[in-house]
Amino acid sequence: MSDKTYLDWPFFEPKHAQLERELDAWAARHIHDVHGADVDVACRALVRQLGQAGWLKHAIGEIDTRAICLIRETLARHAGLADFSFAMQGLGSCAISLFGSAANKDAYLPRVERGEAIAAFALSEPQAGSDVAAMACAAVADGDDYVLNGEKTWISNGGIADFYVVFARTGEAPGARGISAFIVDAATPGCEVAERIHLIAPHPLARLRFDHCRIPASARLGAPGQGFKVAMATLDVFRTSVAAAALGFARRAFDAALAHATQRKMFGQTLADFQLTQAKLAQMATGIDAAALLTYRAAWQRDQGRKVTKEAAMAKITATETAQQVIDAAVQLFGGLGVVSGHPVECLYREIRALRIYEGATEVQQLIIARELLREAPAQE
Repeated sequence: MSDKTYLDWPFFEPKHAQLERELDAWAARHIHDVHGADVDVACRALVRQLGQAGWLKHAIGEIDTRAICLIRETLARHAGLADFSFAMQGLGSCAISLFGSAANKDAYLPRVERGEAIAAFALSEPQAGSDVAAMACAAVADGDDYVLNGEKTWISNGGIADFYVVFARTGEAPGARGISAFIVDAATPGCEVAERIHLIAPHPLARLRFDHCRIPASARLGAPGQGFKVAMATLDVFRTSVAAAALGFARRAFDAALAHATQRKMFGQTLADFQLTQAKLAQMATGIDAAALLTYRAAWQRDQGRKVTKEAAMAKITATETAQQVIDAAVQLFGGLGVVSGHPVECLYREIRALRIYEGATEVQQLIIARELLREAPAQE
């Protein structure tokens, strides 16, 4: 088990350490990283389980970013699909928590909290992933409704979600300023799953199609043209939590590598007795701590009501790239065992790869950081 002295860092309050201890004990009893071939069934079951146990209440309403991050890190250490199930309930409903009307909150958030309704966040398109301004999906006002046409892709929980928060061009202004956000129930006529997408670390994913999908204006989140603001506010919360999930994967890989290195006999000594192994373990541990500091700085800063666009991007880059390196090093230390299908570090190797891409690829985060740095730089005379 990784050293948990980080819970004593000044970023946290006593309630956060207590939350982590309680969840870790619960997950050890109830969560397993081996599931059946049908990930849809497994995800539905996990959402219900997390809801019934009361953990999903932390994903909705008044957002405590540090709590969300600790929950994601802890669940990721136990099972990647459990982390995914929690995160998507939060990501898919966060826009409602932040921008929804009282009626929308009452209609959706209690069901999300109980694990009775599965949420999804539909932003990316075939030609508009990182470049939100290139969005083509459009919603046209028609009386008291909007009519939605277009496609979304790479949508997590696509195919099992009960509702989607969908972003569409409404034309109030050019580019990103002419986008609005809507709640679309999965059963709405004209909303369909066009394709299921299969990944190296399986979870429900789909391409969605909207064909003259009529939704009430009351389903809009925020003001017309405010969709980009809605999306970025949501991502500022959950981009930081992606870093936390990466930490969970990295800590599990490190624990496994450290235990293996101290037990594996080689040439009359253990693998840990070799200086090359010691150097690798030192690099892994240092990287994890550096990533954790950036992650929980960003989470703490957001909980103080401060802007975290740059800090969240720094956390996501560092944690996901470090976790990839830590897990790759763990695979190497296990040797042949590390590439056996189903071995814990082999599973982690597949789990971590997508985190460097989704919710903003590493390269996009670098651009965000540079943009913020240049914006903050004093003007030169």
